[in-house]
Amino acid sequence: MEDTVIVIMLKNPETGFLESEIGSYKIADDDELIYNIFAVEENGSVKTHIKLTIDKEIEDWEYSAIFDYYDTEIFEAIGVSAQEDDNGYDPMWEIVFDFDDNIAVMEERISNILKMHKSELSDVYAAIKDLKEEYTD
Repeated sequence: MEDTVIVIMLKNPETGFLESEIGSYKIADDDELIYNIFAVEENGSVKTHIKLTIDKEIEDWEYSAIFDYYDTEIFEAIGVSAQEDDNGYDPMWEIVFDFDDNIAVMEERISNILKMHKSELSDVYAAIKDLKEEYTD
């Protein structure tokens, strides 16, 4: 499988416009889980924001079930924050962490986040597979 290259752009917090490229990174796996990625300068430091989504079509009842069973606290172990984002068509999570100028550090950090997300999704899908009646009553 060929690596995907993602580009992180610096977003102006006032206008919301993407203003300049601050890095590009090779991602080997699970890039389809990235809905978008950008960075914002906040209080003198640059924070990377990744919005992650799911990797399959779901039924309406699964939307709530996925959020109910997804554990955002798994990301605390690697020092990043995660928050649910229920404003999209599919479930999404916004992951925020410090930007690093070192390409290898950023590629590893993004890859680890994607692996953790993919694993958590797999666990969630297994946990909710027989819960349709609970969510449709």
